[in-house]
Amino acid sequence: MAKKAKKRLYRIEEGSKIFGVCGGIAEYFDIDPTIVRVAWIIFTFAWGCGLLAYIVCALCMPKESEVR
Repeated sequence: MAKKAKKRLYRIEEGSKIFGVCGGIAEYFDIDPTIVRVAWIIFTFAWGCGLLAYIVCALCMPKESEVR
């Protein structure tokens, strides 16, 4: 039986807009990065926590090259 590859959360490097956080989250959940970016902007303007969460993720999430 083949082992299933473990999914890892990381920041993308190719195609990133700022730090690659939204692109990495989109790859993890297998959805379009634009959806994640729009949702992040809505959270930022609606509740104000999106910017802080983005900064924390950018500092904590490893780069794609560090994971692969």
